[in-house]
Amino acid sequence: MTAQERSTGSGARRRGRRGEQLMVPKAEFDSYYGRPVIKPPSWAARDIAGYFFLGGLAGAGSVFAAAAQYTGRPRTGTALKVSSLAAVSLSAAALIHDLGRPARFANMLRVFKPTSPMSMGTWLLSAYGPATGAAAACAVTGRLPRAGALATGTAAVLGPVVATYTAVLAADTAVPAWHGVHRELPYLFTASATAAAAGMALVVAPVHENTPARCAAGLAALADTAAMKIAQRRLGPVAETYRQGRAGTLLRTAQALTLVGGAGATVLGRSRPAAIASGLALLAGSACTRFGVFAAGVASAEDPRYTVGPQRERLEGRAR
Repeated sequence: MTAQERSTGSGARRRGRRGEQLMVPKAEFDSYYGRPVIKPPSWAARDIAGYFFLGGLAGAGSVFAAAAQYTGRPRTGTALKVSSLAAVSLSAAALIHDLGRPARFANMLRVFKPTSPMSMGTWLLSAYGPATGAAAACAVTGRLPRAGALATGTAAVLGPVVATYTAVLAADTAVPAWHGVHRELPYLFTASATAAAAGMALVVAPVHENTPARCAAGLAALADTAAMKIAQRRLGPVAETYRQGRAGTLLRTAQALTLVGGAGATVLGRSRPAAIASGLALLAGSACTRFGVFAAGVASAEDPRYTVGPQRERLEGRAR
């Protein structure tokens, strides 16, 4: 056989192999009796989603309070210090209620583990809470101004971490709708917390002191909307959990309230009734965002498609 014949024969064999069709269809994943692959979060939505929202309101509110105090807006600063104290107290109460016993919160202080968001969050709340309480007490009573200024500054420094560490806590789990947006979730929580704090400032502040809150409300509304869209684009098919069911209803409501509140604050914020209405819309929108994200996480953990599908896509992408 000549070299040409050998070449022709091998080419025909290769074309034949390429033309063959698989007799066995590609396997489709199905879990055992449709059960979840991972365990859905056992946290109670009212406690933990409320803990997320109240922590964000408290942390961002401390930053607003410090800015108001240092720019000559004392009534706004005092009101926000009191609201932050109330929010962090309710946040801690929600966390302890979900834990079941107060002693469990104290037991978490027996360990200092920098790689654990839960451990760091416990220590963070233990430092932030007293600082917020001291700042509020000094502002209301007018006593110990230097101690009050130190406490205000400490709460303002810790506030951004308090507002966003819950995003790290959620993203550190195996829940697809949370872990899949571990880069975007802190930005979303930051924007949502800023919107809530701006809303609180609009509700409690006099009109002649609310210009910074009005500006922050408009920017936070835009940032919140952008962060949510980017997060859903990142999730791919898992983004269905953010658009469907209870989570979809909550997040659509959150987007509408946040945009209406931000626009109302920016355009009509010089009117006291409009400022209050816009502030309440921003607060409600922020709460709906946290509860919606929580509901999306639970839905993604309960459906095995959202656990295995992204894993296979990542493996196929690496293989390609």
